[in-house]
Amino acid sequence: MTRLTRNEIIRAVGAADDVTIAQIIGTGTTAEELAEAQAWIANDEPLMNAGKPLPSGRVGELIEILSELEADEDDEKETGPVVGEGS
Repeated sequence: MTRLTRNEIIRAVGAADDVTIAQIIGTGTTAEELAEAQAWIANDEPLMNAGKPLPSGRVGELIEILSELEADEDDEKETGPVVGEGS
């Protein structure tokens, strides 16, 4: 069970700021836990139907962090690009 590095996190989640990456590293997560958290975020219904318990511990923490990251990305898509003054 090896902790993830910054580069591994970037490969797994894509664009993320330094604070988010530090939060993920701070959980002490493994690649397996990160993959499980991403699976829950992508589609939790099949996991619940398969009898998987709701995530807790590090996976639960990761879901909170990744959900916030996803929400920030959605906000950026909705507002569109920033146009400079005088344009």
